[in-house]
Amino acid sequence: MIDVAVSEFRHPQRHVRLDTILRLRWLAVLGQLAAIFIVAQGLEFDVPIIPCISIIALSAALNLALQTAVNPMRRLEPLHAAALLALNILELAGLLVFTGGLQNPFSFLFLAPVLISATALPVRLTFALGLLAVACASVLFFFHLPLPWDADDPLVLPPIYLVGVWLSIVLAIGVTSLYSFQVTEEARKLANALAATELVLTREQHLTQLDGLAAAAAHELGTPLSTIFLISRELERTVKDGPLAADVKTLREQAQRCRDILGKITQLSSTGAPFDRMKLSELIEEAVAPHRDFGIDIKVRIAVAAAAEPVGSRNPAILYGLGNILENAVDFAHSAVEVNAWWNGDTVEIVISDDGPGIPPDLLHRIGEPYLSRRRPQSESGGDGGERSGLGLGIFIARTLLERTGAKVSFANRTFPEHGAVVQIAWPRRSLEASEPLDETTG
Repeated sequence: MIDVAVSEFRHPQRHVRLDTILRLRWLAVLGQLAAIFIVAQGLEFDVPIIPCISIIALSAALNLALQTAVNPMRRLEPLHAAALLALNILELAGLLVFTGGLQNPFSFLFLAPVLISATALPVRLTFALGLLAVACASVLFFFHLPLPWDADDPLVLPPIYLVGVWLSIVLAIGVTSLYSFQVTEEARKLANALAATELVLTREQHLTQLDGLAAAAAHELGTPLSTIFLISRELERTVKDGPLAADVKTLREQAQRCRDILGKITQLSSTGAPFDRMKLSELIEEAVAPHRDFGIDIKVRIAVAAAAEPVGSRNPAILYGLGNILENAVDFAHSAVEVNAWWNGDTVEIVISDDGPGIPPDLLHRIGEPYLSRRRPQSESGGDGGERSGLGLGIFIARTLLERTGAKVSFANRTFPEHGAVVQIAWPRRSLEASEPLDETTG
């Protein structure tokens, strides 16, 4: 089976483009200017315009400087992106100092930079930005100018209300950031897992095509080599006692050797051509063969049915999917793995079971999700010791590939007192016998 390198799908550092942050900062500048204009001119409230405009002007100047000095399409390092988001928090805090502190309804905009960080930056930086926003909100609770309001009817909010506003900001930052991070992380994991699935399928298809090309090359080269062999044999008889006898004999022997090599290639690749069709029993045996030399007894049982045995294409998705599930069964089995297959006119089913510890109850309902892995030490399975680790992509990839061929895959444990995991794979017969994999993904 083909292994996906761990380094290929470890989560890379998440980068955000400078242009994205600059767009958000320009949006903030325009929104802040509009808010001050509406409050000062529309509502005719007394707003400290000069300090507010000064803070907004500094923010705009920084945006212009960044756009001029740095390529906006550049992807920022996480620390640099976090620094710009932290600056957004400080600028908002500076504006709120002059416009009522936590009494200002715009104080909830502290959430925005933290939410952006939760979707694009590492956890530690998001946590630091959250702490900065909470610290700014805490300072504003005690230090701020009055909220711009009607001088004849000033608005006085009780301290308990301001405590509630502060607490709601803190909770909103924590809860919404955590939720955004989890949703984004799940989407990222799924995208990476699907990319791994496509990579594995592409590799399997490439190897299968190489088998077909080898068989085709062997077939095409067979005829000229036969001609060379016959001519060299005739020449050997003609110059039997001449000075070139030894060279002609060597030529004939090497031609025969080439024919033998091509014969082996043809034999090995005859069942590997990309469009060959094979019986279900042959397909199972090809998937099982690589796992027979690991000290685990693999028993294959094919139930004889009245309907003819299904015959389908040598589908790389099916071969890889079955092989990966078998590999997991061999890894966890104590001594034996069973592969049972049966069919009728409508359905084809393969059941793979082992006598290992089974699937933990807390993972049973989540099995098949990406990045879900719990492997036992190799010493328990006959290895050389040490903890086996992985990305948890194996079962996800196998399930995804099999479902793309029209299969339904389910996981369960054996009924007590027996122990071990059971994987049931069922196809509509027409899907398995289709000449090519189905395009649709069965959910």
